[in-house]
Amino acid sequence: MVEEMNNEMVEFKTLSVGDLTKGTVAKVEEKQAFINVGYKMDGVLPISELSSLHVEKVSDVLKEGEEHDFKVIKLTEDELLLSKRAVLAEKAWDEMAERLESGDIFEAEVADVVKGGLVVDVGVRGFIPASLVERHYVEDFSDYRGKSLRLKVIEMDRERNKLILSQRAVIDEEVTEKKKQTLSSVKEGEVIEGTVQRLTDFGVFVDIGGVDGLVHISQMAHHHVESPSEIVSEGDTVKVKVLGVDPDNERISLSIKETQPGPWELVANEIKQGDIVEGTVKRLVAFGAFVEVSPGVEGLVHISQIANRHIGTPGEVLKEGEKVSAKVLDVNTVEKRVSLSIRILEEEQEEKMEAEAKKEYQKHNDNSGFSFGDVIGDQLDKYKK
Repeated sequence: MVEEMNNEMVEFKTLSVGDLTKGTVAKVEEKQAFINVGYKMDGVLPISELSSLHVEKVSDVLKEGEEHDFKVIKLTEDELLLSKRAVLAEKAWDEMAERLESGDIFEAEVADVVKGGLVVDVGVRGFIPASLVERHYVEDFSDYRGKSLRLKVIEMDRERNKLILSQRAVIDEEVTEKKKQTLSSVKEGEVIEGTVQRLTDFGVFVDIGGVDGLVHISQMAHHHVESPSEIVSEGDTVKVKVLGVDPDNERISLSIKETQPGPWELVANEIKQGDIVEGTVKRLVAFGAFVEVSPGVEGLVHISQIANRHIGTPGEVLKEGEKVSAKVLDVNTVEKRVSLSIRILEEEQEEKMEAEAKKEYQKHNDNSGFSFGDVIGDQLDKYKK
């Protein structure tokens, strides 16, 4: 009988602490499982040895009849303790060390959201600090639970069970590569679309494919711009012309102005000789006054065309900022010149008044006691007022 028992014992596996062995889940309880590993007794797998992450119930991870690899962590005559976590961790640490060295990108699902970041299970507990999740600030990470992220290993310490991962490193790498491609492909002079990213006092930054190019405030429009917000808002899609590319310093100069018809192009269709226009006196010079008749377009009123009387300086009649009406004498879009006359307009208005007064005089000549000079004088007095 003793000999038969000894023979049966020989059939059992010989195990030692630290051994790896395959086993079948024989029974699952809430906080532990019993594993048949071919030893004289079933091994016990505590819930704490299931995973590197917190597990509520063993049945959440294991099912009866499943076969897994386990590691022997304690062995006595009365007790065989096994660990699934240790097996996963050993493989995971080797894998993570390789990925740290190679810089490989891998995917993992967010298992938990904790204070300061996210936790993933990659065979060991991996931690993603909040600052390494995205390139932008994230206020609430609750939506990240269950989300698959692309990650890189940036720091690990096997002895201290420390594994730091980063999704931001993956995104930064992609952005850098996209920048290189854009800087090498964009050409001076081409017109492309971009998205307004930031407004500053000196201009706006426009994303044209991973690179923010600067549209200086002087390149916002053909007319003077006090603030970029007069022209664009953040998020706007705009057409820009590439003025210059500096790949070494990752700088691109852009222009919105150069993609739009110039003010003189518009003037060619809007203002013609003989037209009466309204404008603002922008500058007074010795030989006349410059009047803005359209954004970015100034016409000259020569001093001889300011008044129907002799004047010594334009300032005797006009003030900067004053609104005036003038008649267009000539338009030369090639040389970008518009000649204006306030005098002729006044003379024409006076002639019109005289003609109207003459008609009025003739109408009442027989029964009125007024001479033509009286009527025209009154009309002119009213006009001059």
